[in-house]
Formats: sequence, C-alpha cells, structure tokens
Amino acid sequence: MKPWIQLGTAEIPNDGGTLTLRQRDQEFSISLSGPRGELMNSRRFYSEQQLSVLGCAHLQNRKDARVLVGGMGMGYTLASALEAVHASAQVIVADLIPEVVEWNRGPLGECAGRPLDDSRVAVHIGDVGELLVDRSDEYDAVLLDVDNGPEGLTHSDNNWLYSIEGTSSIHKCLKPGGMLAVWSASPDTVYASRLKKAGFQVEVKTVRERPGKGARHAIFLAQRPGTENKNRGR
Repeated sequence: MKPWIQLGTAEIPNDGGTLTLRQRDQEFSISLSGPRGELMNSRRFYSEQQLSVLGCAHLQNRKDARVLVGGMGMGYTLASALEAVHASAQVIVADLIPEVVEWNRGPLGECAGRPLDDSRVAVHIGDVGELLVDRSDEYDAVLLDVDNGPEGLTHSDNNWLYSIEGTSSIHKCLKPGGMLAVWSASPDTVYASRLKKAGFQVEVKTVRERPGKGARHAIFLAQRPGTENKNRGR
C-alpha cells in the first residue's frame, strides 16, 4: 500500500487545532490534530452530496436563486449544489480557513470536479455567520456543513449558528419557502426543537456516508413557511 503524503497544513483560529491535508494515490484525507482525527475522506462523501440534493430540491426551476454554502470541505457539497440549481443561480461558499479554499483550487479540486471554476460561484473567506446577520429575504437555500453539526468541535464560534439567536437570524435571511439544510454526524432532538421554535417546518433525514453503507449521518431540513414565485421559471 502506498504511503500517505502530506500536502499541507492550516491552523484553525482561536487555538482550534491544526488541519492536515494528505494524499495516498487517488485518495485524499483532511484530519484534525488531537483525538478527533480524520474529518473528511474523498472516498466517503455521499452524505455531503445529499445535503445539497435535499437542501436545493425546491430550486430545480428557480431562476436567479441565491444559495449559501457554509463549509468548503472537499467541495462535494458545493459541486452538488451547482448541479441542483438553475444556470442563472449564484452560489456563495464560505470558509473560515483560506488554505482549505486553496487546497480545493489545487489537487484536491479534482475530487469534486473543480466546482470553484464554475462562474456561478463566489467565495467568502471568513465566518459564514458574517453572511447571516442583519439580512432579510436574502437566500433561497442555506447549506451548513461546519464542524460536527449542532455541537461545534473545531471552532467554538460556530456554536452561534445553532443557537436560538443564530437559528432565528437564518430564518430571517431566507426567502419565504427557503430551506436551511444542516449536516450533522448524529441526530439532535434539542436542535430540531430549536429550529421549530424559530419558526421552521422541520424534517430530519438519515443518510449514509456511502450509498447504502457506512456511518449514518443526519440532515436537518428546516423550511421557512411561505412561497416565493417572482423568480420562478421553466
């Protein structure tokens, strides 16, 4: 078996640890220093794709849709969002760590088909929460794949995203009928209740890390009630 080759490292702000990108043949891995270990692997990405498939299902024929993706990862969520939306859509991807974006511009980008090269993509280097504060009717979908889900592990500031304050802010920034989709390593009944308290209609889907096998992950689908027709097209 070929050895792993280290391609790069990145420091997570506020002493969140060190991310390391490694490659072995055609396989890539991103790990976090300490007991957490591997965070992402290019052989196990189905649930990240399903985050976009489920979160953008209502946008198939929506012209000029705006989608916000929180977390660059290995690019699978972004790539699937681009496949799910209209050619006129804009997809903003936000990541706190610039090196992760650069890895996706480099050899890691081949994994998901280089979605950053798509002209519909805009990149925000910084906390995704910065794009969710003091905005109204801004997005048709918000897709969050940061940390481990509702309980942040690598960056404590991400906890705001899952708080009642953050959840209410996301509700406000979605257009009527807009969807918040959140990836989580496991179900969380407290978070589901918090979403409902913020005014969302909530459904929780269980998906595997690979089609039909592997670890089970949860995707929270939280829709803002109402409809928005002005940008619909065929």
